Amino acid sequence: KEIPPPYNIKTISFVQNGQNTIPIFRLGDTFQFQFDDLYGNEANYFYTITHCDYDWKPSQLFKNEYLNGFDDQRIQDYTNSLTTLQLYSHYRLTFPNRFTQFRVSGNYILKILNDDKEVVFTKKFILYEELVTVPMQVRRARNLSVTNQKHNLDFSIKSTTINFQSPLQNVKVMLLQNGKFDNAITGIKPQYTIGNDLIYRYDSETQFWAGNEFLFFENKDIRAANNSIGRIDSNGGIYNAHLYLNEARANAPYTYYPDINGNFIVKNINAQNNEIEADYAWVFFTLSAPNYFGKKSVYVNGMFNGFAIGEENKMEYNAEKAVYEKAIMIKQGFTNYQYVIADANGKVDEENAIDGNFHQTENNYFALVYYRENNQRYDRIIGKGIASSVDITY
Repeated sequence: KEIPPPYNIKTISFVQNGQNTIPIFRLGDTFQFQFDDLYGNEANYFYTITHCDYDWKPSQLFKNEYLNGFDDQRIQDYTNSLTTLQLYSHYRLTFPNRFTQFRVSGNYILKILNDDKEVVFTKKFILYEELVTVPMQVRRARNLSVTNQKHNLDFSIKSTTINFQSPLQNVKVMLLQNGKFDNAITGIKPQYTIGNDLIYRYDSETQFWAGNEFLFFENKDIRAANNSIGRIDSNGGIYNAHLYLNEARANAPYTYYPDINGNFIVKNINAQNNEIEADYAWVFFTLSAPNYFGKKSVYVNGMFNGFAIGEENKMEYNAEKAVYEKAIMIKQGFTNYQYVIADANGKVDEENAIDGNFHQTENNYFALVYYRENNQRYDRIIGKGIASSVDITY
């Protein structure tokens, strides 16, 4: 499991081509890792990198087998915020850099450490090679009881360069919905093979609850109310954005509501450099979901907080108004968010989702192919497939 960041670390993101992105990169490509420290005191942060097996346990490789150079370096690229009410230091780490280059594909964990070499937080990311193609198709579930609520993934793995050795043992896949690790599907074996092609056409094993479109708010002009923000004030020293009341959508019909699948864009309409000139605001969420009171805890999340389930984004029930409420400090821009219910262990209940499950929902799906040849000591990732449920078929 990832170690969640403390309160003062915000807006953790992997960035490629200037955009926040899901942390799945081709081996050798350049990407950045960024975060803000609200203490704004230019603290020293260091990073280390751990290579992991398919199941996210550290692999058998020594550091010099998966890295050229070395890690445990101080992050040297940081800047303080400019013209913002909320002070912060913005840290940026580029890979590959002059100290650290990657030698192999696979699962990786990036640890951020403080001056005392204590772990502040960790993040997963994935590097893949392009040795196989993975044609994918999103289909409606064949089981009639969930055909309107689930997406089923059909895919195959084709390669002209690799002759798979005992694929039932050596080939593994991980399926992701919108790049989230918490509901990834793993441990599926090929259903059958045709020559060197591996075919996966399962009914229930490769299904995801479809969910609903993400909600959003936009505060790139932080002092203006708009379609998603009811009112703004600056009581308490920084801006407060009060969103309109959200109703639970599980029992409402599906409405077409384009989203960016949980992502967020940091933007200040009046800024030259959004990374350090975008301000933070307390965003006040209000949810009317009376059916869920007293059953499970309700959380607000999205890529802006790494789909976290924790005290910082847990909603409180206001009995007087009969609504759930929460204020979260979020960097201004365009932000997708969702309401989820989870049990005491942090397991999200997707079946009884507050906003329901609709097969019309537009989700992106990823299939990552892991391969470990006989006598090899690590799981390499030899390909990636992508499909969107926009193209859903029966």
